[in-house]
Amino acid sequence: MFDIEPKILSVCQKAIKLCKEPFDKISGTTEYNQQKMLKAFIDSGVSESHFAGSTGYGYSDRGREVLDSVYAKAFEAEDALVRHNLLSGTHAVSTALFGILRPGDKILSITGLPYDTIIDVIGINKPSSGSLKEFGIEFEYIDLAKNGELDYNAISSRLSGNSNFYKVIYIQRSKGYSFRNSISSHNIKKVTNLIKKLMPESIILVDNCYGEFVEKQEPLKLGADLIVGSLIKNPGGGIAPCGGYIAGKKLLVEQCAYRLSAPGIGREIGATLGHSRELFMGAFNAPHVVGEALKTAVFASALFELLGYEVMPRYLDDRADIVQAIKLGSPEALLSFCKGIQAGSPIDSMVAPEPWDMPGYDYPVVMAAGAFTQGASIELSADATMKEPYTVWLQGGLNFHSAKIGILKAADYLMKHRS
Repeated sequence: MFDIEPKILSVCQKAIKLCKEPFDKISGTTEYNQQKMLKAFIDSGVSESHFAGSTGYGYSDRGREVLDSVYAKAFEAEDALVRHNLLSGTHAVSTALFGILRPGDKILSITGLPYDTIIDVIGINKPSSGSLKEFGIEFEYIDLAKNGELDYNAISSRLSGNSNFYKVIYIQRSKGYSFRNSISSHNIKKVTNLIKKLMPESIILVDNCYGEFVEKQEPLKLGADLIVGSLIKNPGGGIAPCGGYIAGKKLLVEQCAYRLSAPGIGREIGATLGHSRELFMGAFNAPHVVGEALKTAVFASALFELLGYEVMPRYLDDRADIVQAIKLGSPEALLSFCKGIQAGSPIDSMVAPEPWDMPGYDYPVVMAAGAFTQGASIELSADATMKEPYTVWLQGGLNFHSAKIGILKAADYLMKHRS
C-alpha cells in the first residue's frame, strides 16, 4: 500500500516483536488513566447542557465551571483553570509565574535552563519586553547532573545553604531540546520531599507539558503545588483546537485566574464561544490517545536503534513523557527524517518541511507536522533545531496504526538519503 523499502519492513517486524512488553505496560497505564478520567466526568456530573457556548462576558457559564472540575479531579487537584484562551504551554506557564510571583521574589529552576520560549518569559541573557526580570523577579538555576538526572546534592546544598528564600521551585518535566530522559514520577516524588523538608514554604511548579497521563500518578499527587500544560498536547486528546490548563492548590489557581483576566474578576468571566464540547471530548479521549502516542514513541525507538541510531529513551526504558529523541548526525539526515514524517501524515503530506526562524528560538527550527490542529504535538510530529548533533524530537500519534506509517516513511527517506 505504501512504497517502503523491503529492508525497512523487515526491520519493522523485528521492532514490533521487541515492543510487546512495553506495549502491554502502556495498555495497563492507559486503562487506569482512562478509568480515572471517566470517574472525573461522572463525579463532576457532566451533562450535554454543559456543551452550550456563551458569549460576551460569559457570566455563569456552567460548562466552563464543570470542565474545571473534571480537570481538577483527573489531576487530583484542589482546583483547575482550563481555558481556550490560554494560547500555548508557554502562555500557561507565563500566566502561572506572573500570577504567583511578586517583585523581589526569586525563582529557582532545578532542571537547568528552561526551554527557549520560557527563557524569554524570564528575561535571561537578552532584553525581553514585559519579562519577569523587568518586574524585579530574580532567576537562578541548577544544572542537571552529568547523567541527565536531577542533581540532588546541588539542590540540597542550595536550599539549605542559602539564606535567600525561593518563592517558586520550577521543574520542567519534559526533556525539551535535550538528549536526556525526562523527569519521572519517582524523581518528582523524591525531589518534592527534599524541597518540602528544606524550604517548605516554596511553591513547587511543574511544567507538565508532554507528561500528562504517561504514568499513573500526576505531579500534584507527588508533592507539587501547581502544574501547567497545553491542550494541544496530551490533555486535549487531539480534539481540543487550542487552550491550556493550570491546576493545583486552590489559592494559587485563583491567583493565576486573576492574572489571566483581571484582579477581582478572575475565573468568573470568559465566554466559551462554543468550544466546550471539544474541550470536554478531548479531555475524555486524552488517556487513550496518550497511550497511542507512547506506543508510537516506543516503536520509533526500537526501529531506529535497530537501524543503528542512538535513541533516548530506549524502547524498554520507563517513560515520563511522549517525546522520543533520535540522533541523526547531519543536517541532510535531519531534513530527510522530517520529510518522511510529513509524507506519512494525513494533512499536507505533499509539503516538504524547511528550517525557519521560529519566534523564541536562537537557531532555525525545522518541523514536520501534518496535523489537523496547527502545532498539535499530540498528533504525529517531529521538530529540531538545526545544530549539531542534529537530533530530532518526535512526539504524538493519534493512533498507532497510522503513526507507524509515518515512522516507516521517515526511515525510508533516511535510507534513500544514505544511498
